[in-house]
Parts: sequence; C-alpha cells; structure tokens
Amino acid sequence: MSSTEHRIDRQCLEQFVQAIWRHAGSTEQEAARVADHLVQANLAGHDSHGVGMIPSYMSSLAQGHLQLNVHAKVVRDAGAVLTVDGGQGFGQVVACEAMEKGIERARQLGLAAVALHNSHHIGRIGHWAEQCARAGFISIHFVNVVGDPMVAPFGGSDRRFGTNPFCVIFPRKDKKPLLLDFATSGIAFGKTRVAYNKGLSVAPGYLIDEHGQPTTEPKVMHEQPFGSLLPFGAHKGYALATLCEILGGALSGGRTTHAATVKSNSDAIFNCMTTIILNPEAFDAPEMQTEAEAFIDWVKASPPSDGQPIEVPGEWEDANREARLRQGIPIDDNTWRQICAAAIQAGMPDAELDGYQTRALRA
Repeated sequence: MSSTEHRIDRQCLEQFVQAIWRHAGSTEQEAARVADHLVQANLAGHDSHGVGMIPSYMSSLAQGHLQLNVHAKVVRDAGAVLTVDGGQGFGQVVACEAMEKGIERARQLGLAAVALHNSHHIGRIGHWAEQCARAGFISIHFVNVVGDPMVAPFGGSDRRFGTNPFCVIFPRKDKKPLLLDFATSGIAFGKTRVAYNKGLSVAPGYLIDEHGQPTTEPKVMHEQPFGSLLPFGAHKGYALATLCEILGGALSGGRTTHAATVKSNSDAIFNCMTTIILNPEAFDAPEMQTEAEAFIDWVKASPPSDGQPIEVPGEWEDANREARLRQGIPIDDNTWRQICAAAIQAGMPDAELDGYQTRALRA
C-alpha cells in the first residue's frame, strides 16, 4: 500500500531543513547551503538526492563520520590541477568550495581539473555542473561512491561498486544549459528508497535479488538479504561505471571500492569526484553556440513518436522546477516522518517541530 503524499512549499521546506542542521551544530551558512542543495534536488525532480537524505546524514553524524563545519582544503596545487581534501565534511559545502576554486583557475588558464576526495555525500552532481555553467564554463564530472557496493557488474550476480554518477554540462547563450547527469546504475539507489517508502515496485530490469534473479521489489536494497542494482545499458553502463570508479576515486587521491574499503554497519556515504572545467573562450570556436543551437533545432524537429515534444538534456529538470514551484514539493508520509525523527535527533524542541509540521502540511 502506498503512503500518503504531501505537497510542501519550497520556502517552508528549506527553512525547516536549515533549522534541523542548525540544531545539529552547523553554522548558519552551512545549514543554508545544505538546505538549498537538498531542496533544489527535489525541485529538479531528483527526490533520491533531496531532503529524504536527511535521516541518513543524521545517522552518519551520530556515528562520527559526517563532520560539521569543515571546509575544502587544497592539498596540492599544480596550476591547472587542484587536489582537494573534503575532510569528511558536508559534500554540499566542500564540493561547492572545490568548484569555486576550479572555476577561478579555469578563468585564469582556460581549463582546470579539480580532484576532490574524502568528501561526505556530495548529493546531486548536476548541482555542481550548474555552478560551473553559471560561470559560463563546460564541466565533466567522474564520481565514485567509496566502499559502498550496490551495483552488480555486467555478467555478475552480486554488488561490487557504487552508483558512480557521470555528469556533463554545456552552457547556452540566454538559455538553460544542456545537462547530462545520471547514475551509471539503471536507477539511483535513492530512487529505490523513494519507492520503498511509498510501498511501490520499480520497473523491471533494474534490480536483482540475493540469488542474482530479476526482481521489481525495492526491499532487496533496504532489507537483508540484499540484492543489487544493475548498470544501465548492460556492458556500456558497467564500463562507464568502471571508469568513474577509477577516475573519480583513484585519480582524485581517494579510494576505490574493494575488500579493504567496503564499509560495515555505517550510514556514511563518501564520494570522490574528478572534475574537468573548460572555458569555451579559450577555444578557437567562434561558431560554437550557433552550431550547438543548429543541432538542437535539428534534433527537436524530429516528428515525435508518442505525441510529446522532443526534449534535450536538462529540460526534464527545468519542467519539474516550474511545476514544483507552483504545486509544492511532493514528499511521501514515510519519508516525512523519517525527516521529523531526524529533527528530534538533531535536538529540535517538540514545540518548534510542531510549528514546522503545521506550516509545512498546511502549505
């Protein structure tokens, strides 16, 4: 049976999330940055990386993994290449700071590579690509999830590596950027959490059970004995996930997933990310935008097979933002209760929590 769904106003939700992290010990700035990132993920339609992550983060904090009020630290500066240690701090903070440093270096040199390791969960990768695009830059991101196997290799029957996102963005003049941002698993782990909390199944082709057999039950990712996610596109997704693991993890100065790094009894999520930032002005491509738009127009002119307009990468997220800003952010009742429990765990007084609940559920 599916759970009740609430529609919560963006501003109200963001204020609630800020308050949770202030009570947990974050500074005003950190709480605001984390809240903005999580709510923006929900607005973009990626509930897997939105406020539903709060209970996991709170558990990680209680277990001593997530470190509050930590900032990105450059441990090696090689000019166009910066290696950054996240210090187990909020990925929403240290990834932002790492991108700021990379953007400034790309502005000076035409391109930059930023290697971030030892960061707590950095959330929706498209958020960092959008940060680069707002500066007018192209960015390419390789990400791994250290020691947290959830995905079976092509031809395998058990979990061996993480969901390992890949992301690319291309800024467009006076238009929203083209944004490619996906987990290399068929669906993100967080999407199984959303389905599990709602009491729903997932589509066929994304999950196998503990015996390596196909299933549509998200509980195999949340109840023992655990099953696995499958890579998207069979061998192609598996190959891309492998390169994200090594370029994101090993090249960044961080770790990859193997027997020595697999975590046990921990809710912590640690990411490494290697980002390449390109300043288009450094290239001899005066017709770049014209050529890009000509291609986009050409693709969109294809007669639709299902009566729906052809979309380009990033338009799905844009449509979600517009709809959810009008209609509110959907949060199922199970997830909402988990977030409220995390607020209590953070030290929020009952009266304050009641006030936020009343405002949010009324909205």
